[in-house]
Amino acid sequence: MKLKYILAIIAVGLSVSLNAQTTQKLTATKASEYGIIYSLPSTVVDITIETETMVKKPGEFYRYAKKYLNSDDAISEEIKTTRLKSVVLNVRGVANDSERYLMQFKPGTSPFMMLNNENMPLSINAEEVEQSKVSSTELPKPIPPTPTPLETDAAQQVISGEMAKSQSLSKRAEIAATQLFDIRQIRTDLLSGDAEQMPPDGRSMELLLDNMQAQESALLAMFMGTTQTYTDVKTFTYTPQDEVQNEVLARISAVDGIVDAGNLAGVPVYLSVKVEEKGELPVDEKGVPKTFPKGGVAYNIPGKISIKIDCEGKNYCNQVISSAQHGVVFGIDPKLFVDKKDPIYVLFDPVTGAIKELGSVKNLSK
Repeated sequence: MKLKYILAIIAVGLSVSLNAQTTQKLTATKASEYGIIYSLPSTVVDITIETETMVKKPGEFYRYAKKYLNSDDAISEEIKTTRLKSVVLNVRGVANDSERYLMQFKPGTSPFMMLNNENMPLSINAEEVEQSKVSSTELPKPIPPTPTPLETDAAQQVISGEMAKSQSLSKRAEIAATQLFDIRQIRTDLLSGDAEQMPPDGRSMELLLDNMQAQESALLAMFMGTTQTYTDVKTFTYTPQDEVQNEVLARISAVDGIVDAGNLAGVPVYLSVKVEEKGELPVDEKGVPKTFPKGGVAYNIPGKISIKIDCEGKNYCNQVISSAQHGVVFGIDPKLFVDKKDPIYVLFDPVTGAIKELGSVKNLSK
């Protein structure tokens, strides 16, 4: 029986027990007039967008890279670019207030229903429900930028007194280039064993070489520039309803990263939804759709939709999911749950409200 409002006497009279604060067991008792109230879910999609941002900055001596390093590849201006890296879809169920039902039983029976914390059914007459089976796909995590060679302690170590005092950019570049080649020569001598003074042991050699590498990288960055990359993550929640084609879900801005669809300072991320299959009522032997059983325990027969995410002509996601709101509601005869000889149990999918498993209670203990 579909409810238009909550019956207060039933809500108060329910026998409730909590399990790990996420699951509740409701028993149809005399106090609740042998009724249990529950909500079927709507299926929502959490769309997580991961972007990668690259920031390139010129070094202080980029104009002298050709003169001292014979390189034409020095970064000459600051450039920031952001690209869409990945898209992850997670589906979950949320309580649909317009699909609220009362499961009513005859006096003298004691079936129970396991519900999640949103009052959506997980099972009837089966206490062991594995919510882990509906856990979300692992999401990408934002990765902050790592320090550039110019942001390390080694970058301060290579600033000699002569370099710091000089007012000439050209002179400072010359000093930096000289230090760079000196470090390379010393490292070559150490590795070949020709150095005048060798480290006392292998560990000392390793630390010395690591520090020299950091200093070389800092001096090189003064000429060639630096490149930093980092990732960002943002999740958009979408409730599929009608079919859509290339609806703007979000935008990717080179400067601001992931922004909302209304922010025009970025390239659009397009969302398309297509109904692949609509849920249909079961039919009898003549092919006629069955009618809802009297007092039936409502569940969803979901449909299927495909969700496609595109950006700049590239497809990042094309996934088919089951959707409660693209299906129909049908019911199970409540007598089956209280049959004295062979009562049944049922497991529901909390994402769609569909039946995952149905069988004899006797088989649960096997």
